[in-house]
Amino acid sequence: MGIQIENLTVTFKNGVTAIHHADLEIPNSIFGLLGENGAGKTTLMRVLTTILKPASGTVVLDGILYWEDNYRKIQRKIGYLPQEIDLYPNLTVWECLEYMGDLSGVPKQECRKRMEVYLEKTSLLEHRKKKMKQLSGGMKRRVGLVQALLNEPEFLIVDEPTTGLDPEERIRIRNLLVEFSKNRTVLFSTHVLEDLAATCNQLAIMHKGNFLYAGSMRNLADKAQGKIWICNVPDEGRARELEHKYHITSKQYVDGGLQLRMISEKKPNIECVPISPTLEDAYLSIRSEMVENL
Repeated sequence: MGIQIENLTVTFKNGVTAIHHADLEIPNSIFGLLGENGAGKTTLMRVLTTILKPASGTVVLDGILYWEDNYRKIQRKIGYLPQEIDLYPNLTVWECLEYMGDLSGVPKQECRKRMEVYLEKTSLLEHRKKKMKQLSGGMKRRVGLVQALLNEPEFLIVDEPTTGLDPEERIRIRNLLVEFSKNRTVLFSTHVLEDLAATCNQLAIMHKGNFLYAGSMRNLADKAQGKIWICNVPDEGRARELEHKYHITSKQYVDGGLQLRMISEKKPNIECVPISPTLEDAYLSIRSEMVENL
């Protein structure tokens, strides 16, 4: 199972182009999709779920070309958790999932077995008799994830699956996604770098409909080597001066002033030391560099 995207362009009726001639290969694994709001992530996912038809380009899923005659076949292979989900407020969690499983064509007995397994793994089994409208936002997200898993999809697409979850539940959901990705493809879209660092070996970075980067986490970090610096300054005034010259990614008050973390291709013209980049450093570095070249 894998997805190949070539020369993909998506243009809306108002003339706005949301994705520009994009190429991407999503391998059989858990694959991260990173970018700020408006980067084009949701548009891409809507194409991959057959909700949205592109203006041009090709998408191939496990050898099946995306076009209308193949949509039903593709839909049977996909599970999808959208960013916004509102599942039948007057049904209980159990009733809602039974209905969603029936819509997906899962046999009733098999559906119930899967519901028990996934409700247990998402800490929702004890809440199965509650109505959907009684659930918190984080609990609704987890129910949404369970419904996306019910048909045991070969290609699972999840948009911000950890939104509204406490730290313990975020870890539980991340581990579930990693476990589920064995011999499957999972596209994990988020703007939370920590979630991708904990789950993915490969990712793509989007910005305004373009892919700034696609590849391994390690290679992304390598691109920022020698570009991340730490320096100390005596006061906020000096920090503001440096902000006009360099890309400052963090400021922290310390004894004697402020500690600044900055991105610079060359050693800044102040007393500073290089440090190993984090995933956040690498993301900000490549985004800053590539955006300038778009």
